[in-house]
Amino acid sequence: MRYITGGIAMGAALVLGGGLLAAGTTTASAAPAPAPAPAIQAQSLYAASAMVLTTGHGANSTEASVDRAVTLTCFPQAIGTHPNPKGACDALRAAGGDFKKLTTIKSGTACTKEWNPIVVTADGVWEGQRIRFERTFGNPCEAKAGKGTLFEF
Repeated sequence: MRYITGGIAMGAALVLGGGLLAAGTTTASAAPAPAPAPAIQAQSLYAASAMVLTTGHGANSTEASVDRAVTLTCFPQAIGTHPNPKGACDALRAAGGDFKKLTTIKSGTACTKEWNPIVVTADGVWEGQRIRFERTFGNPCEAKAGKGTLFEF
């Protein structure tokens, strides 16, 4: 019995002593933990806007060969592989995100009637809404007249 109580007392002393020693060591030598890096803060009430834009030859996106593809992010800032991300984002904002409005062929445009289709697509998110847009132009003349800043790459 004597050995049992002595063993319990010794174990308790080691546990308590080790805890106090560890606590004393930790508080004396440890510097305060660095604050975690702040998450990226939204600068506006708009949700993220990022998409992939493509152009290709073909009647629709499933049949077309992709000639060019770029990325465009409009929020929190205009960036991406698009050659003019600020201009493209400004055009999208001015059109209220209406891709049809941005790809309308300007009236008075004279183009041949050849069938050499070019398809443009946009796939991603615009102001928090999932978007999937596709427009087929009859030929390169119509595409040049209708793709505007957004699909000019």
